[in-house]
Amino acid sequence: MDLQKTLEVIRNCVEEIIPENDLIKKLEKSEKTGKPLRIKYGIDPTGYDVHIGHMVPIRKMRDFQDLGHIGVIIIGDFTAQIGDPTGLDETRKHLSAEKVKQNAEKYMEQLYKILNPDKTEVRWQSEWFTKMSLEDVINLMSKFTLAQFMAHETFRKRYEEGLPLSLHELLYPLLQAYDSVVIEADVELGATEQKFNILAGRELQKMMGMESQIAILSPILFGTDGKEKMSKSLNNYIAIFDSPEDKYGKVMSIPDSAIINYFKLATNISSEEIKKIDKILEEGKENPKNIKMRLAKKIVTLYDGKESAQRAETHFQKVFADKEIPDEMPIHETTLNEIWIVKLLSDAGLVKSNGEARRMIQQGAVSVNGNRISAVDINLKIVDGMVIKIGKRRFCKIIKSMSGILKMN
Repeated sequence: MDLQKTLEVIRNCVEEIIPENDLIKKLEKSEKTGKPLRIKYGIDPTGYDVHIGHMVPIRKMRDFQDLGHIGVIIIGDFTAQIGDPTGLDETRKHLSAEKVKQNAEKYMEQLYKILNPDKTEVRWQSEWFTKMSLEDVINLMSKFTLAQFMAHETFRKRYEEGLPLSLHELLYPLLQAYDSVVIEADVELGATEQKFNILAGRELQKMMGMESQIAILSPILFGTDGKEKMSKSLNNYIAIFDSPEDKYGKVMSIPDSAIINYFKLATNISSEEIKKIDKILEEGKENPKNIKMRLAKKIVTLYDGKESAQRAETHFQKVFADKEIPDEMPIHETTLNEIWIVKLLSDAGLVKSNGEARRMIQQGAVSVNGNRISAVDINLKIVDGMVIKIGKRRFCKIIKSMSGILKMN
C-alpha cells in the first residue's frame, strides 16, 4: 500500500495526530528497513467489563496490524493499583495483584475479538517496575516538574476545588510514560482525554535519547443516551460481554443524532459509505430505524459473528417491532413460594448484583407478567410460568420446581 493510502487508513476516525510529519517519517523508515512500527496501548484492568467505546483505539491498533505493524498491549498491573486519575474527582481504591491479574485475562479475551493475536505483544509493567530501586524512581521523578503535572486538567481541578489529591496519583502519567521508553513505542494510542499522559511519554523518550513516539488520539464514542461519553458509571454503555440480543437492542435505543458517530467509531464500514448514510439521513430518504438496524447488525457481527447478528435481529423484530414475548427465554426454576424481588432478579441472572436490581426497579424498568414493579422491598409470590422483564431486552420465565437450575426452553 502506498503512503497516501496508508495515511488515509490511519487518519480515519482519528481526532489528532501529534505530530503527523514525524509519523510520515516513521512510516517511510519502516517501509525502507522492513522493521514494523511498535504501536502501544495501555490498559488498567481495574475491572474487566470492556465496552465498545474502549474498543475505538483498539480498532485503530488493528488498522496498524493490517498494515504490517505490531500492536503492544501494556497490562498496567502497577498503574491499575493506583488507578488512572484522569477525569476522576476522587482517589480510586487499591486493587490486589491477584484481582488485577484476573481482570487482565478477561480483558484480553475481549480485545482479541478485534486484535490479531499473531501481531499482538502483551507486556506486563511488573517486568520492569519490580526491578526498579528507590534511586531509579527518584531519578525518573526528576525528569518532570510539579508545575508540569499541575497543568494536567484533572490534577489542577481537584487541587483548586480542595479535593483529595494523593502523591501516588502524580506518579501515574510518569509510569505510563516510562512504559513507552521500555517497550520503545513508535506510536501510542488513546482517547483524547489521554493526551497529557501520552505526550509525557513522548517527552520522556526524548529525554532518554530515544526517538519520540507519535500520539494518535481517538474521538469519544457517545453512550446510548447520545449525549455523554460511553461510561459504565453512567450506565449508557454496550458491553462486549453483553449478549448479541442486548447489543442489538441497545444500539436500536440510541437517538438518531448518534447514528453517524456510531458508524464512524463502532463499525468497519468505509468513510465513503458513512458519507452516503449521512446524506440519506439529512435528506430524510429512509426511516432512521432501518439505518439503525443496519448499524446494530454491523456491530453485533463484529463481536459475535453473522449468525448471532441475524438471530439478534430476528429477536428484536419479534419482541419490539411486533410487541411479542419471545418464544425462547432463560428459565429460572425455584422451589420457593415467595421471594424478595431483588433476590429473585439476582438469582435468575437478570442482573449482576442486588444494587443493579434496585436501580432497575427504581427506574421503573422491571415488570412481572406486564405489571410494573415499583418498590424494592416487596416479596413476590411465585406463580408457575410468570415472566419477568427488565428494560426492553431481558426476559426470564419462572418455573416452580424441585430444582433451581437455569436452562433454556
